[in-house]
Amino acid sequence: MNKLIASVVTNMYKLFHHLFSELTHTRLITMLKFIARWGKFPLHHSDRYRATTVKEQEQRSAKSSPNQASHQYSSRWKKSKFRPFSRIICFGLALAFSSLMGIVLSSQNPVGAAKSPVTIQLPLSTQGSKIVDAQGQTVLLRGVNWFGLETDKHVPHGLWKRDYKDMLAQIKSLGYNLIRLPYSVQSLRSSEVSGIDFSIGSNQELYDKSPLAVLDAIIQEAEQQGLLILLDSHRLNNQNMSELWYGDGFSEADWLETWEMLAKRYKNQANVIGADLKNEPHGRASWGTGNLSTDWRLAAERAGNAILAINPNWLIVVEGVENHVPSQKLSTHWQGGNLEGVKRYPVRLSTPHKLVYSPHEYGPGVFNHPWFNEASFPENLRRRWEIAWNYIAEEEIAPVLIGEFGGKQADSNSKEGIWKRQLVGYIAQNNLSFAYWSWNPNSDDTGGILQDDWLSVEAPKQEILQVLLQPISFSRNLATTSTIDETAVPKPSSRPIVVNPTSKPQQSSRPVVVNPASKPQQSSRPVVVNSTSKPQQSSRPVVVNSTSKPQQSSTVARARATQSQLKVTSDMHSDWDSGFCVSMQVNNQSSSSVSDWQLTFQMNQAAINNTWNANFRPQGSQYVVTPMDWGKVIEPGQSRELGFCANKLGSDYQPRSVSVISGYFE
Repeated sequence: MNKLIASVVTNMYKLFHHLFSELTHTRLITMLKFIARWGKFPLHHSDRYRATTVKEQEQRSAKSSPNQASHQYSSRWKKSKFRPFSRIICFGLALAFSSLMGIVLSSQNPVGAAKSPVTIQLPLSTQGSKIVDAQGQTVLLRGVNWFGLETDKHVPHGLWKRDYKDMLAQIKSLGYNLIRLPYSVQSLRSSEVSGIDFSIGSNQELYDKSPLAVLDAIIQEAEQQGLLILLDSHRLNNQNMSELWYGDGFSEADWLETWEMLAKRYKNQANVIGADLKNEPHGRASWGTGNLSTDWRLAAERAGNAILAINPNWLIVVEGVENHVPSQKLSTHWQGGNLEGVKRYPVRLSTPHKLVYSPHEYGPGVFNHPWFNEASFPENLRRRWEIAWNYIAEEEIAPVLIGEFGGKQADSNSKEGIWKRQLVGYIAQNNLSFAYWSWNPNSDDTGGILQDDWLSVEAPKQEILQVLLQPISFSRNLATTSTIDETAVPKPSSRPIVVNPTSKPQQSSRPVVVNPASKPQQSSRPVVVNSTSKPQQSSRPVVVNSTSKPQQSSTVARARATQSQLKVTSDMHSDWDSGFCVSMQVNNQSSSSVSDWQLTFQMNQAAINNTWNANFRPQGSQYVVTPMDWGKVIEPGQSRELGFCANKLGSDYQPRSVSVISGYFE
């Protein structure tokens, strides 16, 4: 009999624990009260249980009439056969619900991490849809965004209230393992910070440090605390988030040079695990269009390959766009949330197993998009997520890291709360990585994990996220210790640099200033080109003369060109009222390597304002184009892609007499 009772209780516990594991604390209390009445286990206001005493039962019986008493006695006698089993049922229910109460109540005080740290070995890489460590162990990045370095404060926010070490310790204690750190190019080029209150006695180590030195200190302390860092190029200047990777006073070269500097500076800093190349491309940003002035996918390749050439250990994190993807299925997306083009137009990196795609996703509290008001909400969300970005993970193309999601509400009734709970469940079901927006409480449309005092935790938000969190500890797969290369510093910024040289002049709330007299920017970025791909067709082709002899120059003496080895194609892919852009591709059609090649072309009434992947030197109306150091050698069957954009100075602006030779010397 005892074995039977024990078996019944055990099985009931498992059954009810499974059935009611999703109940909230309030609903559990209601159910427990029901159990208390049914099984004669009164639940007092103190949430404690006590059995009805024999004396109380006798007193109730005494107050009854004889007939009632007789009836009660008969009823008790009839029920006595089943009372042991009913009490067993009540006990099983109480046990299951008590266990669930313990789970729920413990999550309402989310100060400590719920799980023990998992040890991983750096660096990280990718394997299908997974991010893995150096031993092939799956790693789920679960983090927060701590913003501020991209603003005019030049440091992560909140240091006017607390010490940065305390802030990092709290992030770690809650169970997060990653911090996505936004920055701006302008901030890293600055020499001063204004977001630290040293009078409170904290952050003394940061006194008189530059924004870059403050970033160093935060990264190094994060390593001591066991936190990984993902750097995020959030803005170019301190005020606006540009549509493209250039604009707002900065060029593509500025953006790329900053990434190259950071890749070198933190190459041996183990806990800096990657580069989120550009925050939320939107507006004119496109994917797969082949337009070098707007195609974010091509720009991501240029930046990603430049970074990997310096630091091959980093993950390259590429966000989506908003629109302008050929044959996209959904008409509207969040900024940075449209990765529909990845299947047809994947990002091509020179180093394999380093690419991660990163959508951003928000609820109606940020903007009330039409899909939040459809009759099928919230069931319609999963289909949107699968079309927009999660097919990438489902089809094992690459891992997905949701770089931002967040909102003020976390309840189960509001649309934003429902959306958030749906997304958290989707993340858990699909084992996705994420960085929650934001740690800061001063995000106007989302709030943060912290309350306005910069110390207390928003318990409802943390409670939802807690089930996803997995703290880690890490070691590096290198013999040397972590070090920062302090010789890698940003270029000083004395005045605004040429903006948006490649954009087609569409209307924008942020007008772009173009300086036609500016010198072409130098670039040192490799681009991976598929040697079998055909150049894109253009309605305005440029005449290419691969057999014409280059004009002699007083500054360059050339050896005989081996014209059969190299072929150049040229495409004017953008042409508008005041400017145009031209891409060129040099192909090695021979069976041997070609080195020290160069291009020449004629261009009269135009002034180059931006270049990529080569040096463009004007010599009157002729331009001499020489490769970067990394691009001097072209192997058989390979190619080099380069190009420029220019301002029109008259009607005779088109480049002509484009030719390529190899084997020159100066």
